Amino acid sequence: VDKYGSAMMMTDDDAERLAGLRRLTHILYALYAIYWLTLGCTALVAIIINYVKLDDVRGTLYESHFRWQIRTFWWSVLWGGIGFLLAFFVIGFAVLWVLGIWMLYRIVKGWLYLNDGKPMYANQ
Repeated sequence: VDKYGSAMMMTDDDAERLAGLRRLTHILYALYAIYWLTLGCTALVAIIINYVKLDDVRGTLYESHFRWQIRTFWWSVLWGGIGFLLAFFVIGFAVLWVLGIWMLYRIVKGWLYLNDGKPMYANQ
């Protein structure tokens, strides 16, 4: 079944390629999930892989997950920077705390959708 719900013939190569993309997407969610333990290093590795492999996932279910991960990363960078700057005024600690909860939500939701074989966005 393609991303639009139509039946299509899949070769063994196609099935193997999709299985590889699924594994890679799981690995990227894991890298984003453990970024707290690595001071962000794994998130940097994951975002680089997201961009390098983006063409490979185009037109598949995994494209929506890559876009979800990329958006999560960049919004986290933005709000992390704002939170860091505002930490000098104490409110930043609340911003950073909310950011951590939001990131955890995005990682868990994305990973669960991936596990269920669902795209991240309804229009895909």
